Formats: sequence, C-alpha cells, structure tokens
Amino acid sequence: MAYWGQRPSAPQEPLLWTCVCLSCLLCRAAPPNQVNLLDSRAVMGELGWIAYPKNGWEEISEVDENYTPIHTYQVCNVMEQNQNNWLQTIWISNEGARRIFIELKFTLRDCNSLPGGLGTCKETFNVYYFESDDEDGRNIRENQYSKIDTIAADESFTELDLGDRVMKLNTEVRDVGPLSKKGFYLAFQDVGACIALVSVRVYYKKCQSILHSLALFQDTITGADSSSLVEVPGTCVNNSAKDDTPKMYCSADGEWLVPIGRCICKEGYEEQKNVCQVCKPGFFKASPYSPSCSKCPPYSYTHKEGSVSCRCVESYFRRDNDPPVMACTRPPSAPQNVISNINKTSVILDWSPPIDTGGRKDIKYIIVCKRCSVDLFQCEECGSGVRYIPQRSGLKNTSVMVMDLLAHTNYTFEIEAVNGVSEMSPTPRQFVSVNVTTNQAAPSLISVVKKKKVTKNSIALNWQEPDRPNGIILEYEIKYFEKDQETSYTIIKSRETQITADGLKPTTVYIFQIRARTAAGYGDYSLKFEFETSPVSLPAGDQSQVPIIGVSVAVGLILLAVLTGLLLSGRRCGYSKAKQDPEEEKMHFHNGHIKLPGIRTYIDPHTYEDPSQAVHEFAKEIDASCIAIERVIGAGEFGEVCSGRLKLAGKREFPVAIKTLKVGYTEKQRRDFLGEASIMGQFDHPNIIHLEGVVTKSKPVMIVTEYMENGSLDTFLKKNDGHFTVIQLVGILRGIASGMRYLSDMGYVHRDLAARNILVNSNLVSKVSDFGLSRVLEDDPEAAYTTRGGKIPIRWTAPEAIAYRKFTSASDVWSYGIVMWEVMSYGERPYWDMTNQDVIKAVEEGYRLPSPMDCPAALYQLMLDCWQKERNSRPKFEEIVSILDKLIRNPCSLKTLVNSSTRMTNLLVEHNTTGLNAFQSVGEWLESLKMGRYTDNFNECGYTSLDIVAKLSLEDLRRIGVSLAGHQKKIMNNIQELRVQLMNGSIAM
Repeated sequence: MAYWGQRPSAPQEPLLWTCVCLSCLLCRAAPPNQVNLLDSRAVMGELGWIAYPKNGWEEISEVDENYTPIHTYQVCNVMEQNQNNWLQTIWISNEGARRIFIELKFTLRDCNSLPGGLGTCKETFNVYYFESDDEDGRNIRENQYSKIDTIAADESFTELDLGDRVMKLNTEVRDVGPLSKKGFYLAFQDVGACIALVSVRVYYKKCQSILHSLALFQDTITGADSSSLVEVPGTCVNNSAKDDTPKMYCSADGEWLVPIGRCICKEGYEEQKNVCQVCKPGFFKASPYSPSCSKCPPYSYTHKEGSVSCRCVESYFRRDNDPPVMACTRPPSAPQNVISNINKTSVILDWSPPIDTGGRKDIKYIIVCKRCSVDLFQCEECGSGVRYIPQRSGLKNTSVMVMDLLAHTNYTFEIEAVNGVSEMSPTPRQFVSVNVTTNQAAPSLISVVKKKKVTKNSIALNWQEPDRPNGIILEYEIKYFEKDQETSYTIIKSRETQITADGLKPTTVYIFQIRARTAAGYGDYSLKFEFETSPVSLPAGDQSQVPIIGVSVAVGLILLAVLTGLLLSGRRCGYSKAKQDPEEEKMHFHNGHIKLPGIRTYIDPHTYEDPSQAVHEFAKEIDASCIAIERVIGAGEFGEVCSGRLKLAGKREFPVAIKTLKVGYTEKQRRDFLGEASIMGQFDHPNIIHLEGVVTKSKPVMIVTEYMENGSLDTFLKKNDGHFTVIQLVGILRGIASGMRYLSDMGYVHRDLAARNILVNSNLVSKVSDFGLSRVLEDDPEAAYTTRGGKIPIRWTAPEAIAYRKFTSASDVWSYGIVMWEVMSYGERPYWDMTNQDVIKAVEEGYRLPSPMDCPAALYQLMLDCWQKERNSRPKFEEIVSILDKLIRNPCSLKTLVNSSTRMTNLLVEHNTTGLNAFQSVGEWLESLKMGRYTDNFNECGYTSLDIVAKLSLEDLRRIGVSLAGHQKKIMNNIQELRVQLMNGSIAM
C-alpha cells in the first residue's frame, strides 16, 4: 500500500497541449455569496500538491498574457496498463463551513482519437477527500479517503482540436458535507485517462450581510445539507428598537428567506429610506409604533430635534393619560341657560353645556347647594341632608333633581362645568348660579311607631313626628284595620303623637298607618305596622275549667299535628292543596296535583320528594353517544356551555346547545342543575327555548336544548346597532311577549326577564330562556311568590317585588317593559351607570326611563304602561301581544316618533341640548347621534363644519367610510333635518 509523501521513481512524458492559451477561459470571477477556500488560479508560487507515482500527474506552470501564473496538472499514461495515479492537495481549512463545494475545470482527450484506439484508455477520473483537524495527517493511506464522485467530461478533444488550438474546457461542481473537522485534503485519482486539471476551486456558500427592516443580518455560512435553513437573528441599527425580534433564514444557496419581525424607529425618529431620521423642531414622535413624526398638535410646541412630545402653551394643559397627539386643552367656560322647576321641597335644575368646552369631550358638572337668608347676603352649605338624583358631582347629563330641601327657604345653586384639566388650571372656578325659594310642602313619612299598651280590646300607640314636618303639624290621621281586611278600615284623628284604638277584637292582628297634616296638606301614610291584641282572660270563678281547657287544647294540638303530618306526607309525594270546586268529580290528579281537563298547568319540581323523579317525568333521557360536543361557547353557573350535534335514531343530525355540570359537583348542585330541565321540559311553545333532553346516567351530566345561532339578545343587538327596521324589532318584541303569555297562562312567573335571558336564532325568532330564578304561582292568579332572600336584578324588577319580595305576572310585565327599552336602544344598559340604590329611589319617586332615540310613540307608551306603579294597572301579556299585532298590521302607526322637544324631563340619563345651535363642531353633532366613531373620517375628508356636512350625499357617506346601512340611514336622516334648519336660517354657521 502506497503512502502519500513518497517520491515517484520515474519522470512522466510531457503532454502535447501544454502550449494552449488558457487565460481567456479562466477570467470569470466567483459570485459574491461564495467564499474561496482554495483557488489554484490565485496561487502565485507552486501549489505544493503531491503526486504519486512521479510519472503520474505532472504540474505544468505557465503565464497568461498578463504574466499571471497558471498552474495545471496533467496526466496521459494511456499506453500502460493498470494506472493508479494520485494527486493530493495541501490541507484546506473549512473556516467553519460544514458543506463545501469543489469546482473542477479540466480538458480530456477522446480515447478514440488516440493512435491505435487503445483499449486501456479511460475518459473519467475520481475525486476523494479526507477530513483532518490539522496538517499532520498528510501521510495517509489511499483507503482512508472517502470518494466524492467519478468525474466524466461533457466535452473531449481530438488531435484535430490540437491543431486548431481549440480548447474544450469542462466544468464540474460537486459538494461535500456535512463536515465535522476543521479541514480536509482533496485527492484526484487517474486510472488511465488523458486529462489536464486546469483549475481547482474549493469554496463554501454564505448569505451576505444585509440591512432589512432596520435590522442588520451578518454574513452567515449556509447549513450542512442542501435542504437546511439557518435561522439568523437581526440586530437593530440606527436608532431603532425591536418590535418583534427580527430574524431571517439563510438558505443552502446563500439567499435570505422568510423575513420575520422587524425593528422600528425609536421615539423621536422616523423611518426614511431604511434609515431612522431624527424628528425636526416643531415635530414629534411619541411612540415607536407611530409611522412618522407628527406636527405638534394645537396649542403646543417643541424647539428641539428628536422630541417625543410637545409642551402646552400657557393656560393650556394635557393630562397624563391624554394621548400626545391630542391638542392641549383648557377648562370649560361656565354652563348657561339654567332653568329651575320647583316642586314643593324639590328643585329640578336644567342647563345648557358651556359655549367653550376647552377642546375636550369629558365635560362633567358639579352642583353646590347653599341655603341663604332672605336678602341672599348670607349663605351656608346645605350639608348632607340634601339628596341629589342622580348625583351631586361627576354629572354627565345636564339635569339634576335636588330633594329633601326645607320648605319656604331661599337657596342658591351653583353649577360648575369641569373637564379633565380643570384641576390643573390655577384660574378661578367658572360657574353659573340660580336662586330659588321652595314652596310649602306636606310632611314627610312617619318612620317610628311604638306600642305603648295592649289589652284584649285596645291598643295604645305613640310615634315621633316626621323628620321633615315642612311646617306646623295641625293633626295626625291614623288608619287601622284587621290584617287581610284592608278594604274595611277605621280612621282616627289626633293632635297629639299618641292615640288609643278601642273596640278591637281579642287575639287579632291589626295594621296601623299614620300620616301628618300641615297647611300644605297631608303627607303620605307611613309603612304598615302590625300589633296584636291580648287573648281573652278567664274570670276568677272559672279556674276549675282550666284543666278541661288544657285537655281540649292538648287534644286540638294532637289533631292539628296529625293533620299537618298527613298534609306534609301528601306534599312529599307531590300533592298540593286545591280549591274546592263544585265539579270536583271532573278534576284529575297528576302526581298529586289537581288538573282540569284540557288545561295545561305548570308543576313545581320542588314539590317532589325526589327531584330526579321530576327530571325523568318531564325530560327525555338521551344516550351520551348520540351527542358530539364541538366547541365551548360560554360558561354557566354550573359548568361550561357548548355547541354540538345531536343524532337521534330515525332522525337527521341537528345542532344543539349543551350545558354541562362541572366535575366535583355536590348533590345539591346536581338537583339545582337538573331542576331547570324539569321546568323547561314542561313548556312547548315556539317562543320558549326547547328542551331536547338530559344526560343523567353518565358523566358529565348534561342538559341539551335547541341551538340558537345568534346567542343572547342583548349581545346580538349591540353587535348590530342600527341594522334593523322598526318592524323587525317589534317582531322580536312580539315573540317575547307571546312566550311570556304562554308562561303566564300556565301560572308561571319568570322573575328574571331581561334581554340577556332571551335567545335569538338565525331567523330572528326570539325565545325566552334561563329559568334559574323562576318560581311557580299558586292557583290564585293574584298570588305572589316570596323569595327566600338572594339577589334580585334591580334594574329589571318591579318596585313591589323589590320592596316586598312579591313576584307576580304583573312584575314580569314591568320587566318586559325594560326589555322593550333594551331592544329599542340596541342593548343599552338600563339606567346607565346609576347605582342600584339610586335606581330604587328614583323609580319609587315616579321617574321612568326616557324614550330611546327614534322610538315610535306607540311603543314608548306601551313601555310606560308596563311601568305603572300599581301592578293591577299594568297590561296583561295577552293585551301586549294584541297591541303589538295591531302595530305590525298597521306599520303607519309606528311612524310617529317621540318628539324630543316634548319629552318629559328625566334626570336619570345624559341628554343632548335641544337644537343644533348647541353643536360647536361636527364631532359634537356626531356624538349626539351616537356616531362619534366617524369623527376622524369626517375631518380627514374635509367635512369640518355643519354647512359642509349638510351637502353630503349617500355616496359621499360611503366614500367617507360609513359602510353600515343602519348608520348611513341614521346620519342621512339627520342631515335632512340639518338642511331644513339651514334653509330656515335657524342655524348660524
């Protein structure tokens, strides 16, 4: 076995074509993404390669016309058998590359052109490599080399070509990898060819450094194989910072691919031609995410380069949470046009917004109440005894009601407008004041009544005079009656704060109510106070009857206990007490409940001793294998709410909603969860959510109902604000009323009727759902269910239900009126941001929600009817359905809208000033229409004043960017009104 480094024994004959000029064939430069590790053309001296044997490869050195050395190795031992000529390069460092390329340029003699057609002639040669960490591995065996490939020529030359001095140069490229050591040797093996190795270039590929998206990506060597991508992080340059970490991938061909992330110019700099330029004086950039430097907003300035904000000029301010692009602002001027409306000891104040808002929209109002002397020269703060509805400070609306004032007293009210920068300004308060004098008023309620003495026939009482007598008390009126006999009562009058009611029955509960009278009239009756007379006492001579009476009482108690036990055992079995009926033989029992033929009555699942019995009676059991849960769509009180598919035998698969009971539930939670199914399963109406069935025999426990594509009504309305016609909205309301009529007819009270508990399907059919708070009524249609505590949805609940925990179908009608308001206002929150306590007080004092914008007068009147204080004055659901049917059949009746100029003053909501003269800008006008989201669109398109806006067409509106049909209709309707007022000269532009 031969070793490299041994000297060859015999010289080789020179080849015939060494005189051919090669310089013109070797002048091409390497591409920029290739880094040469070895280039035989660039070596000035000897190459230092080793040939074995010596009569094999021979180095021929020449110069081109520029006297640049050209090194070639040639071999042409075609006359001899068994050729094995090796040529080894010097050690080549791979410089960290794991994949290298070898470019060979060579010429090869056509064996057929040789004299005699030598059979031993070859037209190929072999290329090998050997890896080594240093140059000490030069003496290596041939069998230690790894073969790269056998190289064949595409073009070979003949003797004729030699005569014409025509060179047919071949170029072949091979790659090697992955490499694991620091360097390698190359070796070329000739086995009998006539070949000249003209050029050997060894190189690797890299991705050249590049600047992309303000990130610098350094030179990167390609990967170890032809399919690898090398991830390269970029470095932010030139006053830029990372937005999302910039990176690119270097491909095997030395090209950058898949840019991800970017760098963005820092605050105070903007990107121009892939360079971050500093912001000029008068311009700023507050956020790296801003596209460019912006001019300082109004009333602000900066005199330096690279500013991140602009300073406000004198008397103008900017809050910390104001965006830097917002103009500097100042406090507003005082409100104007204050109007007072006195009602006994209450004052309603209305005013107009300030002329100058200071450039801000966050205007709020503060009320200062002062009680003054007759000449108004001496005033003092009213103190905490005065009530304000909705509140004293932080008012967004331009109305307030001040209550609990003193009668015949002078007051001064100061109304101050403030905005977000008022506290930052050193200037004095800007307010408007109004002087009022309260009227004589009736006394307030008597709150404390005490029992003084009680006998079998009389009750003596005393009480405290009202907290606010509002004058001299002339007398008191006392009304009393037996409990549950309110229609038959007695009235006593007294000048003192005590009375004795005589002639009463022994052992009887009496109800007392007291009111006071002044020159202004009677106040309201107090709350009801209950007192019971004493039992009859026995005469002294009848003491002997005590044992007999005791025995009688004991026997009576025993009988009562037995009777009670029988009744309770019957109720545990599902029986309930029924009224006597002359046609008793026609009555039927259903699980112990009396039912009349042909009349479907709701049965309370709580009357069952075993609640699971009610579930199995009213709900169908579904095998869990029939249900395919697809995705979670919400979360309920007991677990997740999902959508999925139900496939029952003999039926097509259809979508369903699935309520699941969470893991780890208690037995009570299971009963409560399935209780809703027991309720729902008794209903069958197109406007009541339909129960498909339950899963109780496997886990998780599930309730399966029909699937309502559009979800809850309140969310659906908010998403589609302004999209529906009035008829469509009335249709939704009619469906809800129809479902509630059905429930009412079954003797059922919902207790939690609200838009959030109404579901809507893809056909806009509305269905009542969520029976978690619902309870059954007894047979008496006027009976009510008394809650056992718990939370009540105050904003939707009737006053009597809040005060006395009494729920009837009439209280459901009140809630339905609130739902009507929600629907017509597209999901607005009832009573806005008022607290529950303020809502209770305001409703009790007679105030009602105002008409929603563009609400037909007939619908608002129906709302007010539903909100009658006396529950017997409210319409029944049957009447509501009839009214809505008439409106649907006669759409013209819905064209009359509630006139904003005649709407009742309401202190519960924020309202706009009547008349377009109050609008200082297009933005304020849009805000009044609840279309403030388009303010920037109008301003950017040049519609900056109301007279220009009045010329807008529907096409212009679309071009501005108002794409929703409902919004287009609302704005165009108000533009028409704007045009009319412009023509009448009622707006000064």
